[in-house]
Amino acid sequence: MTTMMRKYIKPCMAACAVALASVSAAAQDYPARPVTMVVGYAAGGAVDAVARLLSQKLGETLGKPVVVDNKAGASGNIGAQFVAKAQPDGHTLLMAPVTTYAMNSLLYPATAGYQLDKDFAGVSVVGYLPLVLVVNDALPARSVADLVKAAKAKPGSLDYGSAGNGSIEHVAGEIFKQQAGISMVHIPYRGAALAITDLMAGQLSLMFATVPTAVANLKTGKLRALAVTTPERIGALRDVPTAREAGYPGFEAGSTYAILAPAATPRPVVQRLNQEIAKVLQMPDVQARFQVLGIERAGSTPEEATQRLGQELTKWGKAIKDSSIKVD
Repeated sequence: MTTMMRKYIKPCMAACAVALASVSAAAQDYPARPVTMVVGYAAGGAVDAVARLLSQKLGETLGKPVVVDNKAGASGNIGAQFVAKAQPDGHTLLMAPVTTYAMNSLLYPATAGYQLDKDFAGVSVVGYLPLVLVVNDALPARSVADLVKAAKAKPGSLDYGSAGNGSIEHVAGEIFKQQAGISMVHIPYRGAALAITDLMAGQLSLMFATVPTAVANLKTGKLRALAVTTPERIGALRDVPTAREAGYPGFEAGSTYAILAPAATPRPVVQRLNQEIAKVLQMPDVQARFQVLGIERAGSTPEEATQRLGQELTKWGKAIKDSSIKVD
């Protein structure tokens, strides 16, 4: 090695050592303050419910409060943009309905404001939420067949709500329209909670709601469940038939939920979060609550969570193309 090479290599090695030491120290000191878990939707919906359940438990295991911050708007994109640009130190996380964010990226690439598979680091997949087709109880339809018959009799007379343009509820509705050969009007909201409130009030005809959102409101008697979007019936809605049983065997839709961090978050910090989330998901009361809500509990390594982002983009990109979905 020449003298000139030593002149430059030694300072570089020193700088690397300092950087590694800084990362190690950051992980050991983490969390240094309360952690913010951002939800890109209004309070009261499924994303919010999962975030509040996990944040409380995660705060206990981390030894610092984990505070939910609802940043609703633009189909969840405002919250996602905020986290993508946040300081990558593990103190700002995103409770992400990954499926919806994948759809946003595919349907609105110019305005989403983030690249799902580049701007985020996966921390852990936490669950899978099936959808259920629910209608206002005043609607005469008692089955999917009845609903389709009514829609064909008066094209455009039915409307359906969603958590926003590009949301899983929205795309599920568009796929259903295409498969059933019917016309319905889409009404986007700033979150599923607002949509289902209007549905119960009779301001909407129907919506594809996540099971937690539906279960919490079916007890009012103002809604009726017609079908779930899973291959088999689910425990939380055992008496509700599947879309397959209703005559639509190719219709399956649901939302993968994961906790994400800004892309440059140090791996030791991500690993610490992953370990604590794994503990939370194993807690009996969390498992019981997930079961009541109809959430299929999951877990993953950070690498698997990050891979899921790309998988969701691929899966829904194909579904959107095959169904010729176009949105304004």
